[in-house]
Amino acid sequence: MKTKDFSFELPEALIAQYPPAERGRSRLMVLDREKRSLEHRMVSDLPALLGSGFKGADRDAAPLLVFNNSRVRKARLLGQAKTEGGSAGAQVEFLLVSKVNDGALRGGAEEGRVWRAMVRRAKRRRPGSRYIFADGVEGEITGIDGELRMVTFNRPIDDDWLDKNGHIPLPPYIKRSDTAADSERYQTVYADITGSSAAPTAGLHFTRELLENLASAGIGSAFVTLHVGLGTFLPVRVENIEDHLMHQELYSIDDETASRIENAKAGGRKIIAVGTTSVRTLESAWDKGAGKLRRGEGSTSIFIYPGYRFNVADALFTNFHTPESTLLMLVSAFASSGPGAMDGREFILESYAQAVRDGYRFFSYGDAMLIK
Repeated sequence: MKTKDFSFELPEALIAQYPPAERGRSRLMVLDREKRSLEHRMVSDLPALLGSGFKGADRDAAPLLVFNNSRVRKARLLGQAKTEGGSAGAQVEFLLVSKVNDGALRGGAEEGRVWRAMVRRAKRRRPGSRYIFADGVEGEITGIDGELRMVTFNRPIDDDWLDKNGHIPLPPYIKRSDTAADSERYQTVYADITGSSAAPTAGLHFTRELLENLASAGIGSAFVTLHVGLGTFLPVRVENIEDHLMHQELYSIDDETASRIENAKAGGRKIIAVGTTSVRTLESAWDKGAGKLRRGEGSTSIFIYPGYRFNVADALFTNFHTPESTLLMLVSAFASSGPGAMDGREFILESYAQAVRDGYRFFSYGDAMLIK
């Protein structure tokens, strides 16, 4: 299967540069895989959509929503190249992806001094290059790890320092600098465990009021954690999608959440994954032999594309995704996984074309889709 098979035309004006004026006031396209049909709703309609007989469920068998509660860190740093004379040179942008526990490498150095990072114009950023950051922090590129650079700082970089000196890592298709408002709006209201370099954006649509309304409709909630990194947002740069290699991302599922999901499945309740990261977590943790979820922490490089058969999720709430991305490939796979459904890629691309005609907003701060 070719990467170009997942391309589509999108007017730049439909790429949302800001979130809606009020969280949760977004449009919702509902896709029915079996009927191969779509309808236009609002995200605020979810309690009625799900609580009044989702796929035939009564209130006592209402679906279970599974959210990703990872919290986005202010992982975008602006540094200045340090010249041979020690002065500050050109500005350089870094995106911190993950900490390296570097004690064994540096004779007991404190965790948080070495990070894997994406760097703008990476080919110019060779080992030995040094950079100046805020509060007297300096960093040096000390290694190369594929797409990433290993950056060693002169002090541990923790989330408190990042909250003060870092920036919200808005994706590159948002053509503006982050603002104070993004610190709240590029974060889900239920974000709990810090570790992501990008938001699990499907969750941005949910307000506390909406969560309360869903609970009042008898719809349950459960929370897993997957820290969003390169595995989610790195572009596909190969011609054949089967040749794409996903990067590892860390996830965790506690016993309470696993039991709640397993009990829901055993009782015939539908599992609705909120976002592609929730889907990937559930599929990565599913033990087919035991018919249960593995508890605790793990890492995943799972790559889901058409032909994959899902084990846990029965429906998917998600955003509209970028052309030729692994996320678009995942939703294409999901759209073809229902009984009697036709080709999922074709169905998704037809639906995206309709969304363009109807003026839906795309990507992180855009509108939403429910695939049932």
